[in-house]
Amino acid sequence: MFRRRRALLVVGMAAPVLAFIAVGVAALTYPGFNNATQYISDLGGPKARHPEIFNIAVFISGGGAILGGLGFGFSVAALGGSRFAGALTSLSFALAGVGMIISSIYPWPDPRHLAINLGLGIQLAPLFLLWGLAPVDGLRGLRRFLVIVCLIMAVLTVLTKHLVFPGLVNDANVGWWERAFAIVLVGWTGVAAYFLERRLVARVRSELASIG
Repeated sequence: MFRRRRALLVVGMAAPVLAFIAVGVAALTYPGFNNATQYISDLGGPKARHPEIFNIAVFISGGGAILGGLGFGFSVAALGGSRFAGALTSLSFALAGVGMIISSIYPWPDPRHLAINLGLGIQLAPLFLLWGLAPVDGLRGLRRFLVIVCLIMAVLTVLTKHLVFPGLVNDANVGWWERAFAIVLVGWTGVAAYFLERRLVARVRSELASIG
C-alpha cells in the first residue's frame, strides 16, 4: 500500500510539470500568440497551429489530477489524519480533473469547454489538507506552505473577479493574470505532493528502524 500511495503522489508531482511544459510548447508553436491578451485556452482553439499539443496534455493532466488526489487522500489517512478530510481532498482533485478532461475534449470556444471552471474547486483542497493533517507531526513546513497558498489564491480571486481595484485586471494584461493564477492553482499541488511523499518515506523508514 505504501508503494501505491507513493506512486500516486509521484503522479501528483508530475501532472503540474507536464501542464506547464505543454503550455510552453503550445505557445511556441502558435505564431503571434500574445501572452498578455490571450487566454491559455486559446492554445487549444481553432486558431492554434497544433491545438492537439495543448488538448492532449490537458487531458493527461486531468487524469493525473484525479490520481494525484487519490494519493493525497490515502496519504492523509495513512499518516493518521482525518479520513473524511482526505476524502474531500480527493474529491476536489477529482472534480478538477474531470473539468480538465471535458475541456480538452471540447476545446474553446465550445461552451462545454467551460467545464474547466470545475478546476477552481481545487482551491478548497489546501483547506481540506490543513484540516486533515492538523494532528500529524512533522508537517509544519507543509502547513505553512498551504496557508500561504490559500492567501495567495484568495487575493488573486478577489483581484481577477474585479471585487477590488476593478481596473487592475484588464484586456491588456488579463493573460498574465490568468497565468499567475494558473501557476499557483496548479503548482502548489506538486509541491504539496512532494512534502507528503517525503513524510511517508520518513514514516516507513522510522518504522523499519524500530523493527530492526
